[in-house]
Amino acid sequence: MSQSFKMIAKTLFGLEEVLEKELRQLGATHIEKGVRMVSFEGDLGFMYKANMMLRTAIRILVPIHSFRARNEVDLYDGIYQMDWSKYLTAHDTLAVHGTVASQYFNHSQYVALKTKDAIVDQIRNNTGRRPDVDTKHPDLRVSVHINDQKVDVSIDSSGEPLFKRGYRQETNIAPINEVLAAGLILLSDWDQRSQFIDPMCGSGTIAIEAAMIAANIAPNLNRPEFGFEKWPNYDNALFEMIQESCLKKMREFEGPIIARDADGYTLEKAKENVKNANLQDFIKLEKGDFFRDHQSAQAFLMFNPPYDERIEIDTDAFYKSIGDTLKQRYTGSTAWMITGNLEALKSVGLRPSRKIKVYNGKLEARFVKYEMYRGTKKLHKLVDGDSK
Repeated sequence: MSQSFKMIAKTLFGLEEVLEKELRQLGATHIEKGVRMVSFEGDLGFMYKANMMLRTAIRILVPIHSFRARNEVDLYDGIYQMDWSKYLTAHDTLAVHGTVASQYFNHSQYVALKTKDAIVDQIRNNTGRRPDVDTKHPDLRVSVHINDQKVDVSIDSSGEPLFKRGYRQETNIAPINEVLAAGLILLSDWDQRSQFIDPMCGSGTIAIEAAMIAANIAPNLNRPEFGFEKWPNYDNALFEMIQESCLKKMREFEGPIIARDADGYTLEKAKENVKNANLQDFIKLEKGDFFRDHQSAQAFLMFNPPYDERIEIDTDAFYKSIGDTLKQRYTGSTAWMITGNLEALKSVGLRPSRKIKVYNGKLEARFVKYEMYRGTKKLHKLVDGDSK
């Protein structure tokens, strides 16, 4: 498997272009962008590197077979006819995940069940023993995707989703997904060298991801395990070489990155997560109230305020206060904010210079940019125009 082969990197809606750019920078070939995914080609070492270094990938799948099916018999037969001895033995454990967009199949769990049945039946018929199912820590994860009649079977090289970096042990009520946090930073116009402030840091995820980007630290460098480590073709020497290569790519960063929160208990959680990520030298944690602090000009802000989904607040008043505070206390700053409360966003009272549609979990959200000019925006443009 030293030659190149096709892989699929899954991601969140709205982050496809960011992931495509990441793959191009890593050296992938035959890159094709889709919806919530990007396909590409690389060798075994590149698969290890992609799992370790991609910030906006949720998992890396390796397609192994495709066929057509219109009913459960077709599905079972198609799976059974594959040679599963190449991927697992009777002593290994198995988990199957199914996704369906088809008029012929209605339930993804049923598709996963029939797939599992075909795999274990084949191995039992060949060896006299069947593999056990382990949904949490299996030796092999199989992904089955059905689009109309087309069945695509892949094996999951990542294991646990790649947003589980390993550093976040403590969370607040509504933490942001690590992949989404990294994607938002890469979508923004932050130069990755200057000061970065999260004034509502919660459990610290945005600040941690920003620090790893600024210092070029592989996001999954400290991850305890990948799915491919249990595969028959796993090359530990190659994997360790890739790890060493990732370590050499780290760079200095003066920033600083500042994570603030008004709640002391929440800030303690963030401190623990920063420590778990070994980023104490890169992130400065401060107790501070966004609505009362003054910020010097030219600050770059990014934050994830409450949506009123899991935290009960008066959203209209809260979001109005965000807008008022940005105008009054953060003149000269650039502020990026993500929210899943599209109605409350109107209460900010500021016109965003950019607005990007993303999803936070299943919740449709907007990632918006506010430029807090000194004086009027019209005057600012005139001054910029004269200076050019």
